[in-house]
Amino acid sequence: MHIIAYPMLRDFFTKHPTSEASLTAWYKIVKQTDFFNFNDLKAVFPSADVVKNEQDKSLSVFNIHGNNVRLITAIHYNTKTVYIRDVLTHADYDKGRWK
Repeated sequence: MHIIAYPMLRDFFTKHPTSEASLTAWYKIVKQTDFFNFNDLKAVFPSADVVKNEQDKSLSVFNIHGNNVRLITAIHYNTKTVYIRDVLTHADYDKGRWK
């Protein structure tokens, strides 16, 4: 998969250094894997969920770093592209401003 916006990950783990290993591991797995649909993704990341934003767009959310970090992505399976939309602490995610 092609991942767009790696700097967002780097910016987050610069502020939250304990999350670096988990985010880097996620990045490596996704980069090396071709997901054809959400079921393929769930097989590798069982805690991944699909959520809708305010524009009714489907986004995939990953629980990272022991569920302390939420990684919000838009995945285009047809083009094998993952767009990183946001990286948040769980507390910030729960506030819902990302929608």
